[in-house]
Amino acid sequence: MSALIPPGGWQLTSALSLLLALALPGSLPAADEADLILHHGKIVTVDDKFTVAEALAVKKDRILAVGGNAAVLKLAGPATRQIDLRGKTVLPGLADSHVHPTAASTYEFDHPVPEMDTIADVLKYIGGRAATVEKGEWIVVRQVFITRLRDQRYPTRKELDQVAPDHPVMFATGPDASLNSLALSKSEIDKDFQISDGGPGRIERDPDSGEPTGILRSCTRLVKPGTTGKSPSEDEKLERLKQLLADYNSVGITSIADRDASDGAVVLHKKLKDRGELTCRVFLNLSVDAQAPLETIEARIKKAAADPLHQYDDRLWLRGIKCYLDGGMLTGSAYMQKPWGVSRIYSITDPEYRGLRFIEPEKLRKIARLALENDLQMTAHSVGDGAVQTLIDAYSEINADLPLRDRRPCITHCNFLSAEAIETMQRLGIVADLQPAWLWLDGETLKAQFGNERLAFFQPYKTLFDRGIVIGGGSDHMQKIGSLRSVNPYNPFLGMWITLTRLPRRADQPLHPEQKITREQAIRLYTINNAFLTFEEKEKGSLERGKLADFIVLKQDILTCPAEAVRDITVDQTYLGGKLIYDSNGK
Repeated sequence: MSALIPPGGWQLTSALSLLLALALPGSLPAADEADLILHHGKIVTVDDKFTVAEALAVKKDRILAVGGNAAVLKLAGPATRQIDLRGKTVLPGLADSHVHPTAASTYEFDHPVPEMDTIADVLKYIGGRAATVEKGEWIVVRQVFITRLRDQRYPTRKELDQVAPDHPVMFATGPDASLNSLALSKSEIDKDFQISDGGPGRIERDPDSGEPTGILRSCTRLVKPGTTGKSPSEDEKLERLKQLLADYNSVGITSIADRDASDGAVVLHKKLKDRGELTCRVFLNLSVDAQAPLETIEARIKKAAADPLHQYDDRLWLRGIKCYLDGGMLTGSAYMQKPWGVSRIYSITDPEYRGLRFIEPEKLRKIARLALENDLQMTAHSVGDGAVQTLIDAYSEINADLPLRDRRPCITHCNFLSAEAIETMQRLGIVADLQPAWLWLDGETLKAQFGNERLAFFQPYKTLFDRGIVIGGGSDHMQKIGSLRSVNPYNPFLGMWITLTRLPRRADQPLHPEQKITREQAIRLYTINNAFLTFEEKEKGSLERGKLADFIVLKQDILTCPAEAVRDITVDQTYLGGKLIYDSNGK
């Protein structure tokens, strides 16, 4: 990637802009009139040279020309709509490399869920639900991560008993949970219980009595709380999904990767597409249960490869699969190369505990090979450095007789890395989607747990860029509509700011500031890099002739504003395929 150009060096002169427009690939027929022209702005093309132009012309859903005002305005005809940008900055439409939109959009369908900043907040919410929900019915709190609570710990079994003694309670964070006594009893998890279903997991026990503490690691499948409250109908799910996509559009997002799409999610996306209401371009990674028998997995992969949605469509494309290789760093179950260490934060008592790996290496290799041979991008949730290395080793074995670079095998999350892992990623062409918000929200807790030295290769953005490894920026958006109130915020400008500053929330010092990246690189993370992750860099991700006309007009100049202000950048307008899909003025 090219180095960051100083702000004064970005703006092209009119003469140079004119040459740029005339030198674009393909000659423009005299009769080729633009449908839309934006002029007198700062068009940040994100091309190979990170060129900044003055004007942009659109024909149908594609970019007709980018260049100087005079040259591009010559493409105007009687019916051309012209917009004077008055110096405003334009970026390519932004992409989020990792979302879970169908579940996130209905998370608060029954009732709003407040933000919980402390254990006291958690207990207050549970107590409030206990006063509302009939006795004996379950109360479930999902995705309130202990790394983000000021207390930096799980609520205890005793605390949950005190606020809801007559309700089974599950405080679930990803694959892990804290249960109260009634929830353990209803799940038949007692002193003598052993996991016997063949799946992964660990039940934490009091070292003196052997009784379950209430902490379950990667085995919440053993708890079957059912549902309480209202459930949305199919039409209500579609309406909620439309609302979420519109909110994505409002922060400049025009493309998303649904990184764990269920069959039901695929149906919802397709229905919106067929109605002409899919306002984000969607790349689908179909969910694959790696705990299923290999023949079942093979059948699912081959079915996906034969699905009509596997044929390229720039609006909805089924092109990958995803499975889960380890637990989470937010919950204490990510699979690490070295022990986590005894931890009050994560309720870890075993000094040799390294987290949990869900798939044995040989089975993982077979799953990955099946996907890649069937023209499906393989990715796996891999948080800890042990899980990341396991997936990289599988890719390395496959690469011995099935070259992988053009198949772009992926690592999802890829938080903890090593110099050796990075070297192999570069050699094989492995790509990755990362979530900057985790550095911001969880960095201080991780530092308290692991120490600064062990985080030297935690989300090492600069090293990855320097080594030419293509990584994309995402959110792992899981719950709530609202780019900053959501569980895992999906505001891409917040994500960019995090990569520029690496300053965790509640911290006074950056986390390994040597891994900061430039503004140009931060913008690439959410544009052309994410397009590369989904095999679409020739279709979108930069503003160049012939590409899809997905772009956003900003209210602030991301190239020259203070670094601290990047997180507060807002979008004036969002265009998808040349059509206005969001206007801050409500037009």
